[in-house]
Amino acid sequence: MGAGVMTQVSVFPTPVLPGLRNLLSRYAESTMWLARYMERIENMARLIEVTGTSVHASNMDAGWDSVIRINADEDTFFLRHKVATERSVVEFYIIDPDNPDSIVSMARCVRENARVLRPLISTEMWMHLNVFTRWAMDLGPDDVGAGYLSTLCTRLKQECQTHFGITEGTLYRDQAWLFYLLGKNLERADQITRLIDIKYHTLLPSGEGVGSDIDLSQWTSVLRSAAAYHAFRRVLPEGMTPANIVGFLLKNDGFPRSLSTSLRCVYSVLGSLAGEYRLRHCGPILERVEELRVTLAEQTVEDIILRGLHEYMDWIQRELRLIQNEIAGAFWPPVALQVAGHGGTH
Repeated sequence: MGAGVMTQVSVFPTPVLPGLRNLLSRYAESTMWLARYMERIENMARLIEVTGTSVHASNMDAGWDSVIRINADEDTFFLRHKVATERSVVEFYIIDPDNPDSIVSMARCVRENARVLRPLISTEMWMHLNVFTRWAMDLGPDDVGAGYLSTLCTRLKQECQTHFGITEGTLYRDQAWLFYLLGKNLERADQITRLIDIKYHTLLPSGEGVGSDIDLSQWTSVLRSAAAYHAFRRVLPEGMTPANIVGFLLKNDGFPRSLSTSLRCVYSVLGSLAGEYRLRHCGPILERVEELRVTLAEQTVEDIILRGLHEYMDWIQRELRLIQNEIAGAFWPPVALQVAGHGGTH
């Protein structure tokens, strides 16, 4: 998932409107992945923090395997660890330099993408990313002990939110900004579907059907993992049910991390790239995104659950991967993709 050394070609195959400057394909790719990795770091920090506070005192290691499943890392994790304990999962996802999904590894990718983008981003944006990534890459075993975990995750979230604020306030509104939004919202769509898929079925009591009620505190942890608790309680103060929670995370257009909001933003950005900046090859990608939006809008959450929530989330995730691949094929050259192996800038 990393950006290798990019050929410096424009992502514009035809002349752009007067006054609009072409964007090098390597800048487009690095901007998208910078946004995805920063969003992913924040999501990971929140997931670890919520899992740490929601496990039962009688079994401090219960529930940590769900973090592994959400990230689809079962094979990689269990090659190195026999069991999913709090310590093994936390170290794997925060400080393991050989795990490409660890915060240390993602911070390294952020730093490399930021270096590529240095001519485009503001001094404030670069300085914050420089300090943040140096600190994150230096995290070690002494920083992830049980007594420090909540404080560490809080700082990680705050640093990511600071980055998003600086970026929103300083990044010039051209194609680079659109690719940043594209990466951020693709990542949000992917993360919310993974969270719903795994957490929903993990929390169902053994032997009970889909839609069963369980401990309120556990459903609260699902909302907190998605940074959705306060927004949900504002909209549905008496509605803490599985169907309502899943429906809110999938279909609520007012919640910034819902699947529907993320897909709407992706569609809007692709439309701007195709229309305002005349980028070709956006048509098929727009059609794929629109298909996702239509299927989501036309089904009630009850229909989705009854027909198979896991199957629907799995289909959404496959479609999101295809969208990412089609974006890569359209906007940065295939030769660059061959050079960029796993563990590169992405």
